[in-house]
Amino acid sequence: MQPQGDLRGLWLLLLSLFLLVFEVARAGRPVVSCPAACLCASNILSCSKQQLPNVPHSLPSYTALLDLSHNNLSRLRAEWTPTRLTHLHSLLLSHNHLNFISSEAFSPVPNLRYLDLSSNQLRTLDEFLFSELQVLEVLLLYNNHIMAVDRCAFDDMTQLQKLYLSQNQISRFPLELVKEGAKLPKLTLLDLSSNKLKNLPLPDLQKLPAWIKNGLYLHNNPLHCDCELYQLFSHWQYRQLSSVMDFQEDLYCMSSKKLHNVFNLSFLNCSEYKEHAWEAHLGDSLTIKCDTKQQGMTKVWVTPSNERVLDEVANSTVTVSKDGSLHFHRVQIEHGGVYTCYAMGEAFNETLSVELKVYNFTLHGHHDTLNTAYTTLVGCILSVVLVLIYLYLTPCRCWCRGVEKPSSHQADSLSSSMLSTTPNHDPMAGGDKDDGFDRRVAFLEPAGPAQGQNGKLKPGNTLPVPEATGKGQRRMSDPESVSSVFSDTPIVV
Repeated sequence: MQPQGDLRGLWLLLLSLFLLVFEVARAGRPVVSCPAACLCASNILSCSKQQLPNVPHSLPSYTALLDLSHNNLSRLRAEWTPTRLTHLHSLLLSHNHLNFISSEAFSPVPNLRYLDLSSNQLRTLDEFLFSELQVLEVLLLYNNHIMAVDRCAFDDMTQLQKLYLSQNQISRFPLELVKEGAKLPKLTLLDLSSNKLKNLPLPDLQKLPAWIKNGLYLHNNPLHCDCELYQLFSHWQYRQLSSVMDFQEDLYCMSSKKLHNVFNLSFLNCSEYKEHAWEAHLGDSLTIKCDTKQQGMTKVWVTPSNERVLDEVANSTVTVSKDGSLHFHRVQIEHGGVYTCYAMGEAFNETLSVELKVYNFTLHGHHDTLNTAYTTLVGCILSVVLVLIYLYLTPCRCWCRGVEKPSSHQADSLSSSMLSTTPNHDPMAGGDKDDGFDRRVAFLEPAGPAQGQNGKLKPGNTLPVPEATGKGQRRMSDPESVSSVFSDTPIVV
């Protein structure tokens, strides 16, 4: 009986060993115990405050959280762990002396979601440094000595939501990180406070959606004071954004080497901030976004007449698109007024009001008739042409008639209403007279039967005219012009 019992125990021992070997082979990894310098609790390894100069070797592959903070680590190389930690989702490396991180250091931890590198001695963030962390959600880099951030340092981090870069020496604002639809499409928090930022891309920041600006922290930077900066933060204050409301006293700027609160720039005489209304013209197509402080909210629009705007409806001029925006297909004058957006989310609800002003005229496009400036130019050119036509192409008057054929008579009738002032003497003739024109006084006196009463000449009678001494003969008026009246008043000719 005893030999059979020993045999049974042996078989149980062999079976246990076989099952253990099978389990190891199935997992494809050796069985590793907790490192001596760490405290293990299930899948959590705490190796904090152990003055470790290097990462412990042979970490368990099932590790989900690894705490290596408050040690003496200075470099994180590509081979810092020989075991691929596919279950690791949180890695804590804060309060070390890290000054170098290999671009391949995060290859063994592809499923990391939380990485703490704060309070180290990092100076630069090189290109593609975090590209292996494609599912990382939170990255802490505050309290380092970072001066330069490569534009490709955060490439392929499409799931990153929070990035902490405060308390560094960054002087260039990384605009590529916050542009909507850029490298970090899910980024909701970017902390750049307590750096060396002096100038901001203010127009670009103003265009950012509210859910990005709500988490964009810029306090404790030596920003340059101007009215555009005041208008930017006043708008954020009006919208009750957390990035401004939580640190109003720490938002300051520099002017003449003095610090000023951005909301107290009276020395610049900046105008008070006012929320502007949307403007449109008849027939315009317009889209107004419900600019909420949180993504993924359910949005409902209400018209100025307190009617709900429906979703995509056929033959409707005002609809709500799938992303919650209010769309006007053809703006009409009755569309003017204040529209209200009610947004409902998991954390909070939000109400936004937007005013729309509609001008009662249309704007001409490039396919329409002549615009005002072109019409004015054409009108001016036509006016000049008409003036030239009037001056040079009008019918000829008496001065442009041809020279009439001289009369065959030696003299014409003297019964004319016009006395010529042309001198009738030879200007080249000598004498005691002056060189200028002769001044003569003519008196009309009765001279026989050819003269009527009061010195009037009767038509049909002629007087002899002396021959001209100049070139050609002077022509007298026709007998028909006898309507002129001569008086006894002397006439200077």
